[in-house]
Amino acid sequence: MVDAPDRRGESTRREYLTYGGTAIGGALLAGCLGDGDDGERSGDSTTATPDPGETTDPAVTETEGDDVESGPYTVSLSPTGAVTFDSPPESVFTRLTHHAGMAFALGRGDDVNAMHAPDYYHALWNQFTPRLPGVSVDWQGLYSSWQPDKETLFELDSDVHLADPAWLVQLGNWGRDDLDEIAENVGPWFGNSLSDRHQSPPAGWEYEYYSLWEQFGIVADAFRERERYEALATVHDELLARIERGVQSVDEQPTAAMALPQDVDQIYVYKVNDPGFLTAHTRPFEVGDAFGDEFASGDAVDIEGLLAADPDVLFGVGGMHPDTDMAAVRENLLDHPVGRELTAVQDDRVHAQGARYQGPVLNLFQLEMTAKQLYPDEFGEWPRYASGPYPELPAEAQLFDRERVASIVRGEFEG
Repeated sequence: MVDAPDRRGESTRREYLTYGGTAIGGALLAGCLGDGDDGERSGDSTTATPDPGETTDPAVTETEGDDVESGPYTVSLSPTGAVTFDSPPESVFTRLTHHAGMAFALGRGDDVNAMHAPDYYHALWNQFTPRLPGVSVDWQGLYSSWQPDKETLFELDSDVHLADPAWLVQLGNWGRDDLDEIAENVGPWFGNSLSDRHQSPPAGWEYEYYSLWEQFGIVADAFRERERYEALATVHDELLARIERGVQSVDEQPTAAMALPQDVDQIYVYKVNDPGFLTAHTRPFEVGDAFGDEFASGDAVDIEGLLAADPDVLFGVGGMHPDTDMAAVRENLLDHPVGRELTAVQDDRVHAQGARYQGPVLNLFQLEMTAKQLYPDEFGEWPRYASGPYPELPAEAQLFDRERVASIVRGEFEG
C-alpha cells in the first residue's frame, strides 16, 4: 500500500477509469440518507418517482472498443453516470450489503475489502452459504465502511467503489471535491442506494431508481459478467413465475409486518409493500401491510402498538443471524400479557428472516422462505426455525435449485 499523501502527488494509475471524460462534480451526485442496515434507524423520505417494479430486465449499458472481451468499455448507473473501465475491477469497496451481495453473486465475494458491519454480515451470509455447494465467503475483519475515512480509501486502493456517492455526501463528512479525489486517484464510484426505499434526492439533483435485479445487471456489466447475471436472472424469473402462479390461487391474503420484538417497549417495524429493493422479498406476494399509511418503515412502536396493527404474519428481520435467539423471541412474546394476544403469536407465525439489504442470492432464499411462511398450503411448510443455517429442505420442497445457483456463483455453468 502507498500512503495517501504520496498517492495524491502521483499521476493516477487509473486514469483510464473516467466518468464520461470528466470528474464527479456538477449534476452527477444526488442522494439522501437512509437505513444503513437492519440495526440502523432513520426516517423515510418522500418518493420521487413511481415504483418501476422488480423486473430482471437489465438497464441499458454502453460498451466501447473493438473487442467486447477486451479494451475499454463504458457502463452507466445513476447517480454516477457513464463510467469507462479499462478492465474488470479486481478489488472492491462496498458500504451496504446489497452491493457486497452483488459481488458475492458474481463470484467476487472474497474481493470485497470493506462493508458496513462486516462481522455481522459475515455471520449472516454464512447462514445461507452451507446450502450452496462449493461456495463460501469470508468477510470477517474487513474495514467497516458506514462512515468511510478518505485516508483509508487511499490505503485500500480499490479498483471500484460499489457505493452511492450521493449517500456519502448526505453523511456530512464528504464533499464533491473529496469524491472527485478518490475517483481520480483511486477508483470510480459505482453504486446506487437510494433505490432502497425510493428516497427523494435533494432539490436539483437527478436520480434514477432501480430494482435489485436491474442494478445487479448493471453491476454485472461493470465486471464483464453478463452471462453470469443472465443465468442467475433466469433462476429469479422462474422463481417469480412460480410464486405468481401460487399467489393467484390463494383466496385470501394475510397481513404482515417486518419487526423483531426483542425489546417490547421499542419495536422497529418495517412495511412489506414499500417501493424499493428492501421489500424485494415480500412485495411480490401482494400481502396486506399491517401498518397503514400513518406509519413509515423504521418507525418504532411498543407492544401495544404492534397489537393494534396485529399482523397475521410477523417476519423477524435479522432473525436468522446466529446472535438472534428466535426461540427466546417467541417465548418472550408468549409470556407477555399483550404479546400473547398477537394473532401471529397465537397462530405460531413469527418467522425469522435474513436481511433487507440483500444481494441477489439472498433474495432467492428469502423469496423461497417468504413464500413458505406466508402460504404453506401453496408452497410447502416452512420449518419452525430457531437457530443454525438456512434449513436443509428436501429437493422436492425447494423452490429453486441450489446446485444450479452454486454453479453460477462458482462460474461453472454453460453460458
